[in-house]
Amino acid sequence: MNIRQRHDTIVRTLRRNGTSTIDDLACEVGASRRTLLRDICALRDEGFVIHSESGRGGGVQLDPQSMQTTARLSVAEVFALLISVAAMRAAQNLPFSDLADAGLAKIEKSLPSDKVRDLRRFLDCLHIGQLSPTQDLSDLGRIDPALLPAFETAFLGQLHLRFEYCDAKGAKTSREVEPQAMLILQPLWYLVAWDPDRDDFRHFRMDRISKPECIDGTTFRRRHVPFEDDVCPYKDLPQ
Repeated sequence: MNIRQRHDTIVRTLRRNGTSTIDDLACEVGASRRTLLRDICALRDEGFVIHSESGRGGGVQLDPQSMQTTARLSVAEVFALLISVAAMRAAQNLPFSDLADAGLAKIEKSLPSDKVRDLRRFLDCLHIGQLSPTQDLSDLGRIDPALLPAFETAFLGQLHLRFEYCDAKGAKTSREVEPQAMLILQPLWYLVAWDPDRDDFRHFRMDRISKPECIDGTTFRRRHVPFEDDVCPYKDLPQ
């Protein structure tokens, strides 16, 4: 586990178990006692109230009212929450939309200014539309979790993106493109990119993309994507 994963696991374990020993926590996260103690100090610095009890039967305990006072969410994580809510709203499948929006507003308020700026730029690339009722969804697959962090780096840095792509016929190719936009036609998600090899825009289904990789030292200019009339930028969605 990396540091962030350890911290998340420690907090979840303490919330679930109430009290745990240092040895049990160290075993849970696969770290030494010394590393675990450093992690607990770091969590306290973030605002978590963690009590320690020495002696036989002692351990560490997280105050149930405790919460972190510094935001650790990445731009990609907040973006994922926003687009998930947007996708459900577009599909008219979000029964608690007001509560979801209120929760997201609190999360956004906790972000530092540089992350807010990056989030706005990222959201400018997002568009929502309606899927044709005749679309075949029989081959719908799972989207690679590595895709969104790669998109964040590529879109914000305006870097070329290389990936493996499997088309509808099962043919696999290696692509290097200029990512221009993301399009949600729930339940299908697309990367819209300028393909230099074909000198044109291409739509790539995200569930057919694998092994995404940003290419350092390559830059591109943003282009106007000619979407259909029923496609709406995220920022113009009714809230």
